[in-house]
Amino acid sequence: MKCVICKKGSTKPGTTTVTFERGCLTMVVKCVPAQVCPNCGEAYISELVTAELLKYAEERAKTGAQVEIRQYVAA
Repeated sequence: MKCVICKKGSTKPGTTTVTFERGCLTMVVKCVPAQVCPNCGEAYISELVTAELLKYAEERAKTGAQVEIRQYVAA
C-alpha cells in the first residue's frame, strides 16, 4: 500500500510500538505487527490487531494498573 503520510514509500510488513494513555494508565506494547513505510516510518495496524489492543488496554485500565510495558502476543 502507498503511504498516505509521505506519499512516496510503499509499506512493508514489520512491527511498531503502540502507546496508550487512559486515565492513570500508560501502556506500551512492543513488536505489534504492522505495515511500515520504509521512507518515513509511518506504521499502519490492521483492524483485527487494533481491536485486540484496545480490548486489552480497556481490561488493564479497569484493574487500576498505572504503567504496563509488554510485548504483543496474538490472541
